[in-house]
Amino acid sequence: MLVSFSMILKKIWKGGDMKRSQRRAGRIYSNCLVACIMLLFISPSAFSQGDLNLPPLLSPEEYGDVAIDRTSTAKNVVPVIFSHWVHRTKFTCRVCHGELEFSMKTNETAILCRNGQTDGKYCTVCHNGRISFAPKDEKGENCKLCHNANTGPNRDKFFTLQQKLPRSKWGNEIDWTKALNAGLIKPKESLTENFQSLRLDRTLTLRAEMSGIPPAVFPHKEHVKWLDCSNCHPDIFNIKKKTTKHFSMSRILNNEFCGVCHLRIAFPQNDCKRCHPGIRH
Repeated sequence: MLVSFSMILKKIWKGGDMKRSQRRAGRIYSNCLVACIMLLFISPSAFSQGDLNLPPLLSPEEYGDVAIDRTSTAKNVVPVIFSHWVHRTKFTCRVCHGELEFSMKTNETAILCRNGQTDGKYCTVCHNGRISFAPKDEKGENCKLCHNANTGPNRDKFFTLQQKLPRSKWGNEIDWTKALNAGLIKPKESLTENFQSLRLDRTLTLRAEMSGIPPAVFPHKEHVKWLDCSNCHPDIFNIKKKTTKHFSMSRILNNEFCGVCHLRIAFPQNDCKRCHPGIRH
């Protein structure tokens, strides 16, 4: 964008008064210089968020809620609303999306409820009356506790939890990683005994596709505290760096790649600096 003063003179001087042309060129050059300086100080996040079609965010107490409705509505049954914030204080992601074999994508898992009789699979591994409430107990059926799409979230319970944990700007407005690292929540990593926690302290630097946007960073260390390698590889990302095809922001915003989690479950794409720490705010 920086054009030499002599080049401007050549373009605008057409045999007229040299001094007048010089003054005109000076004004143009000054305007160009001011524009360049302004661009240097404008935050790249202004471009990134302005150009992206970010999905609307739910309220903090509803953020992360997932409607499980493969067949419920078709059978005139109230769908299940699965609240991630309720469960992630007790278990890491890998428990459900690994040991219990739930897909990372909503409604891909073929759950057949049959009035809670899922043969000890999926939800009833924990909802068995010992770890958590069962589909049925001595007081009767507990169907409405899960098939709850016609009721709202437990706001009092959420805000009581939120006040105890580190805050963030987006999503549930809770910094779950800080809460975990500080020992404020202690979710189980496995339903089995003698589970060996994953240890992988490798941070990847990923070049941004948009001009002017600093690189993204992917810290394995923070992710393996919640997830298993198989949650991402190879279905979402190729195991080998730089070999994942069509990896772009537009695809992420279409619930692919990082967007499988970082749109409606983990912190959303609105929090640009969490992935692109070099962005100036």
